[in-house]
Amino acid sequence: MSADNQLQLGNGMLRLERPGKGGRELRAWDAADEQLIAAVLERWPEVGPVRPDMAIIDDGFGALTLGLASYTPVSLADSALCRVAVNRNAELNDCPPPEVQSWLAPPADRFDVIVLKIPRHLDYLEYLLRWANDHLVPGGLVIAGGMIKHLPDRCADVFARLMGSNEAQPARRKARVIFARRGAAGLADWNRQIAGYAMADTAGEIEALPAVFSRDQLDRGTRVFLPHVREALAALPAGARVLDLGCGNGVLGVTALLDREDCVVTFADVSSQAVASARYNCEVRGVVDRARFHHGDGVPRGERFDLILCNPPFHEGGTVGDHIALRMFRQSAAALAPGGQLLVVGNRHLGYHVKLKRWFGVVAQQGGDPKFVIFACRVSR
Repeated sequence: MSADNQLQLGNGMLRLERPGKGGRELRAWDAADEQLIAAVLERWPEVGPVRPDMAIIDDGFGALTLGLASYTPVSLADSALCRVAVNRNAELNDCPPPEVQSWLAPPADRFDVIVLKIPRHLDYLEYLLRWANDHLVPGGLVIAGGMIKHLPDRCADVFARLMGSNEAQPARRKARVIFARRGAAGLADWNRQIAGYAMADTAGEIEALPAVFSRDQLDRGTRVFLPHVREALAALPAGARVLDLGCGNGVLGVTALLDREDCVVTFADVSSQAVASARYNCEVRGVVDRARFHHGDGVPRGERFDLILCNPPFHEGGTVGDHIALRMFRQSAAALAPGGQLLVVGNRHLGYHVKLKRWFGVVAQQGGDPKFVIFACRVSR
């Protein structure tokens, strides 16, 4: 067993691996995880008489959930990869897998302490701290931490504005931990819990929760993509099955449902807040009866689609690369129905036209602009 896969704890050792790493030898935890675990163990020793009711929010790959398993925490994560990683790493350590919940059905409990990995986006941090205030007992504590290079700008201002008191700990090993007491500001009095932008051809605003990519404006790649999406939709047979892969707020899938009243669209995203946002946008337009929703890492298993629409991300947390896109391409090739196609948009510099040919016999450029390019891909059978 490599020492690089072993997390040393005050109460022992954990073997941890990182799924979906695309061949990269990336560690499954960081210094912030270690310091968060140490902070809990110091305040509530495992041999002590007091065991706090604990929630863990946005554990990355299981270090916090498994490292603090003796406290029987509730683990809540936006990313479906957390659930996959926790299950895998629980198996590696011969322990039962704890349940990992998502924002599709978050817990209603109240907690003495919430252990929180600080997200990269300011609005999502505000959402998490307001949720924490709603779910902490009086006098409850948030123990938050993250790598300094990944903390959002004005992070300290958000803690100061929302929480009852804050104690930022000295930075160590390029990570910082903050102790914050429960504050009064909750989600109910926040007017940016859901926000969006107007699009006349999708019957009003497309809105999203804070963890969703580009929730305040239509991103440039999607803007370039939409006319080609509409052309592909018009050519589909009756009753076609469409997948909005990496759906985000669901703007592509909503467009499909509004343009083609005979098709069924599946919205899939690794982010539970994205899936919840796509569902919301379908509900307010009265098309949810023809929509399906999948919170998971990639294409739903065992399903076939006539058209897959994909604007793939090129980062996973703080890790930048094409490993997520390549996984999506591989899965899409296996999930296309006979005669079906993948329509994908990406930055020109990523060279997707070469990479797509690993799985698709036909890769045809459909258009683009100086920054983005669109490809239509079919499998040779």
